[in-house]
Amino acid sequence: MQRAAQVRGRSRVRWWVAGLMWAAIAINYIDRTVLSAAAPRIQSEFHLSAVEMGVVMSAFFWSYALLQLPAGLLADRFGQKKVLGFAVLWWSIATAVTGFASGFRSLVALRVALGIGEAGAYPSNAGIASRWFPRHERATVAGIFDSGSKLGGAIALPLIAAMLAAFDWKITFALTGLLGVVWFIVWKFSFSDSPRDHKWVNAEELAHIQNGQAAQPLEHSARPQRRKLLAHRNIWAMCIGFFMINYNSYFFITWLPTYLVKARGMTMMEMGWMASLPLLTSIIVEILAGWASDRVYASGKLSLTATRKLFLVVGLVMASSIGFAAFADSAAMAVLLLCIAKSGTTVAASQVWALPGDVAPPNAVSMVAGIQNTVSNIGGVVGPIVTGAIVGATGSFVPALVFSSVLIGVAILNYLFLLGKVEPIRFDSHPAESLIHEQRSADLST
Repeated sequence: MQRAAQVRGRSRVRWWVAGLMWAAIAINYIDRTVLSAAAPRIQSEFHLSAVEMGVVMSAFFWSYALLQLPAGLLADRFGQKKVLGFAVLWWSIATAVTGFASGFRSLVALRVALGIGEAGAYPSNAGIASRWFPRHERATVAGIFDSGSKLGGAIALPLIAAMLAAFDWKITFALTGLLGVVWFIVWKFSFSDSPRDHKWVNAEELAHIQNGQAAQPLEHSARPQRRKLLAHRNIWAMCIGFFMINYNSYFFITWLPTYLVKARGMTMMEMGWMASLPLLTSIIVEILAGWASDRVYASGKLSLTATRKLFLVVGLVMASSIGFAAFADSAAMAVLLLCIAKSGTTVAASQVWALPGDVAPPNAVSMVAGIQNTVSNIGGVVGPIVTGAIVGATGSFVPALVFSSVLIGVAILNYLFLLGKVEPIRFDSHPAESLIHEQRSADLST
């Protein structure tokens, strides 16, 4: 009875924060997608070759992938409020002023600038989740904010296409850039780095958050060395697994339209609807997966390690459906299997984005998230290239999709056996003690 009264009296500011995190990621993906929709007009106006247009499109990833770790370090040092707020404002201005581009060089420079800003989003969100949410809610919030990427990708093209039909492409960039400026104003006046300092958080909610945080020994107050973090088996497992997941995920935002048209014989109109289904389906699945895993962990029936591994493996088994889609008899069955596959990657993603808060020392969560996301984006860059090479060499998407499914199998083995006990990483003073702790963690995880 007393617990029920405490729940009723508890403020829910942390869920407002989760909504702001979700909105930041949705705007992030809308802004990076504007160029794709406007590309035909831009290419025609500036007389760009296909190669030049390809360079413009890839320029975003040059800075985005390289700056994940620096963005995480800055967020840990100066606070997520400053870093994420500045990042959103920076990339929104970069989007808005793209309308003033005068040709190839300025377009490349503005896309690099966009990547600089957007690099701060995911590492900052991981750090916020670790401070604002107890461990038994982190997969839920990870599923919520990461689902913004799917919604942003799913609605961006039709929304921006409508804007391009109504306005000049330059005005479209300005309007989409304005979204982030509005978000920044709301963020500035309604967020603080610590729930303790937030004027809307009452004592009951603060206790709920703090009681669900992992107990940290005093030696964790020192900032850990990056070298030691990079050498830890769990960091390796997180990076390898997310690389494989992103390799598959990028198929859905790069090659899927071409696959549906060329391999499944769809018209452009049919393709437009069918290509959005995996993304739309995965939004709901990811949030539900995060919520379900948190309920399992909160029940006490499974440890945090067992819960994370269970949902990672279940999600990746679903993701392996991408290989079966290659052999589907009908286009409808292929799309259904692709919806299952994409949903599976998001089930895994709900755990992937909870892991930095689970394993990183408290003053290095954003840094660990940045390390993980750096490697994952390499998978995102390599994936479309390898898929294109396989299709070009064989004349078929079948071996490309089967290869993607094989990589998912590698990811499953990685999370089962390389990922150790999910707990805050400890850096003991004596090497022998550190080795004993690592061995105990490995034994407990199995």
